[in-house]
Amino acid sequence: MRRVAAIVVLAVIGVLAIYHFALATKTVAPTVRVPAPVAAIGVGSAAVGIDSTGKVLAMSPAPEEGSLPLLPASEPPKGGRVRGPMLEQVRVLAAAPAGFRPYLASTSYREADGVRVELSSGIEIVFGDATQAPLKWRSAAAVLADPATETLDYVDVEAPQRPAIGGSGHILPPVE
Repeated sequence: MRRVAAIVVLAVIGVLAIYHFALATKTVAPTVRVPAPVAAIGVGSAAVGIDSTGKVLAMSPAPEEGSLPLLPASEPPKGGRVRGPMLEQVRVLAAAPAGFRPYLASTSYREADGVRVELSSGIEIVFGDATQAPLKWRSAAAVLADPATETLDYVDVEAPQRPAIGGSGHILPPVE
């Protein structure tokens, strides 16, 4: 009987030790992640933000006009999430480096060449699809930062290792 009592006491002490050293010392701190919008649908008080996954951020305050690039839609999609070509546009916008974000005006999609992002200067960047979007953004940045390039209409980064430029209608803003 004493043996059984001793084993029970040791088991209880073991459980308490495991609880104290393994579980009780660990605290859980709640974290709230507020999704950041990367694009907008609509303007003014009717505008809604869209996060990097394509989800409509309906409960957030309306994005300030001109603060986010516009998606080509007049109203948010039913179901609360963009899909198809518009999701491709969102994925490209989500991959944009922070330095580009203030200059992103709008985006569009064409069957022939996919996602296009228009900068506030009027220059378009042609992405094709959203695959390799970070690499495509770096390629576009290299072209736009080249001092030999002074005017152009578009930068095609569908093949990011071989970007192409064309046109002469838009002057690049000065580097600050």
